[in-house]
Amino acid sequence: MRVHVVSDVHGNVEALARAADGADAVFVLGDLIDFVDYRNPEGGILGRVLGPEVSRRFGEVRRAGGPGELREFARQAWSRIPDPAAVIEEAIAEQYEAMFPVLPDPTWAIPGNVDVPDLWPAHVRPGTRVPDGEVVEIGGLRVGFVGGVPLPPGFPPRKGGPWRPHLVPSEDYLVAVGKLSDVELLCTHAPPAVPALHYDVVTKRRELPGQGLVELIERDRPRAALFGHVHQPLAQRARLGATECVNVGHFRKTGEPYVLRW
Repeated sequence: MRVHVVSDVHGNVEALARAADGADAVFVLGDLIDFVDYRNPEGGILGRVLGPEVSRRFGEVRRAGGPGELREFARQAWSRIPDPAAVIEEAIAEQYEAMFPVLPDPTWAIPGNVDVPDLWPAHVRPGTRVPDGEVVEIGGLRVGFVGGVPLPPGFPPRKGGPWRPHLVPSEDYLVAVGKLSDVELLCTHAPPAVPALHYDVVTKRRELPGQGLVELIERDRPRAALFGHVHQPLAQRARLGATECVNVGHFRKTGEPYVLRW
């Protein structure tokens, strides 16, 4: 069995259309949407709708802003649009309309934090499965999937605002992880809580890890744990006991899938 694994697609439709070349199946580990293009401020939904200066400043505030500064900046920026929520939803739907049709049969896909899973049912095609929070037998291997990124314990989801990332309450994420058993391959969007795996060397910040994943790995000892989310990790891989934990790469940038064989 040869599977190509991608994560953090962020609108790279051309590369996504080639991701299945030579593979028996494709796994998509989230973040299909290109919301903010940090390399090209004219790209992404933010740059195209609000302009490159807003997009550029958003990136600066995200890297170096104080507590609450990014949220306030975004609130003021979107206040210029009469119905920003409708504009964002339309732009997201446009991207999904371009991406889901290029996914091959079979594809297994889970959402990332820069996704809107509530919109997926309208765009998912036959041949694409969404096994979020499930264990699926694929090619004789038990594969566990968990999408999204958990909020820190005690942090409720943000309400209001035109754009809400897919950040899951901590207790809900732990419930999803707890449903997985006898996992031989673990596929998530968020990395396990291993410091070198969830620290981004460019943004110089610790991205939110997947709570409960380390404990699952130590219990089930899957042959591999695959994930994305962190675009420039301090370490792309690390070993937890018998399990190789691998960041499959920033697909938006590389256009190259991670190749898995069993």
